[in-house]
Amino acid sequence: MKERISQDIKKALKAKEVLRLSTLRMALADFQKKEKEKGVPVKGEEAIQIIQSMIRKRKDSVEQYRKAQREELAQKEEQEITILTEYLPEQISEEQIRELVIKTISELGVTGPKEMGRVMGSLVKQLSGKTDGGTISRIVKEELQKLA
Repeated sequence: MKERISQDIKKALKAKEVLRLSTLRMALADFQKKEKEKGVPVKGEEAIQIIQSMIRKRKDSVEQYRKAQREELAQKEEQEITILTEYLPEQISEEQIRELVIKTISELGVTGPKEMGRVMGSLVKQLSGKTDGGTISRIVKEELQKLA
């Protein structure tokens, strides 16, 4: 993924895509920072987690900018989210997540909201990189509330 981002930085430079260039440079800097911390190249699942973390931060920023009525800044963050999403594996729909949640709940024999941790533990592993944890958590809560 790091190589792909480096190649895309060159393309963005040539095409003079300012926002894309700055977003990809930030991503590359995050990769390099993580590599310095660990002393080994970032690959696979770890690379996906870095991109997801960047997206999560931008979603939080969008909320804050909207509360402060700074729509132009919120739109910039949303454009950055769109750029970063290109580097994640194909995302699955909420319907597919809900089906997996229901299946997992029945497989684990979960009887109520108190056992949310067991369900989340199983689902986060299965859905890693395909959706964010907040979406999984929300759907699990909804389904467990139906059992209560």
